[in-house]
Amino acid sequence: MTAKLGDTVTLLCNYSTDSGNTIVWLRYTLGQKLEYIVGSYSTSTDYAFYNGFKDAERFTVQRDHGMLNLHISEVKMSDSGEYYCATLSGIEVTFGESLSNSRTVIQQPVSEPLQPGDSVTLQCSVHTETCAGEHSVYWFRQASGESLPGIIYTHGNRSDQCERSSGAGSPTQSCVYKLPKRNLSRSDAGTYYCAVATCGEILFGNGTVLDIT
Repeated sequence: MTAKLGDTVTLLCNYSTDSGNTIVWLRYTLGQKLEYIVGSYSTSTDYAFYNGFKDAERFTVQRDHGMLNLHISEVKMSDSGEYYCATLSGIEVTFGESLSNSRTVIQQPVSEPLQPGDSVTLQCSVHTETCAGEHSVYWFRQASGESLPGIIYTHGNRSDQCERSSGAGSPTQSCVYKLPKRNLSRSDAGTYYCAVATCGEILFGNGTVLDIT
C-alpha cells in the first residue's frame, strides 16, 4: 500500500473468533526494532496500544468481533514500514498473507526438565532464499498469563552463522542463531520466540517452552 503525506489509510485485519487468541498489529522498519502497535483478545472488543503508540492520536482502531482494523491519519514519513496483523495462540504465531511460506524459521524444543541454576541454549534455524542484506534476529519471551511477548534480546544484523547453497532453482541459505541462558530462575520460565527480519519480511518461529520446576 502507498499513501501520500497527510492521507488517512486503513489497514484491514480479519480473523477467526473460534479460539481465545491474541490479535496484534506490528510494524517493522528496516534497520529498526519490531514494534507492537496495538493488541486485543479475539473474544473481546477491548484493545490496548503499546509503547509510543499510546499517545499517538493519529493511530486508531475499528474494533469488532473478527475484526481489528488499524487507521492512520495525517500520514507522515515516519509511518513508513511494513505493517503486520498477527495472531498469538499458545506457542504459535500466525501472520496474515503478507509473509511467504517458502521461508521458514524452526526452533528446537528443550529436551530435559530444567531447574533453577541450570543453563540452556535456545536454538533458532532459519531457511530462506538468498537475498541482499543481512538478517536481523530478535528473541521474545511470553510469560504465563501475559497476552503479549516482550523483546528480550536482539542479534542485530548478522549473517555470519549462515551456510549458502546454490543448487537447482534459487540460491538458499540456512542460518542458526543461539540464545544462551545461564543460571536460570523461575522468572525465566515462558515461551521464547525467535523472529527474523529478512528479504523484506518478518518470520516467526514456532516457539520454545522453558518450564523451570
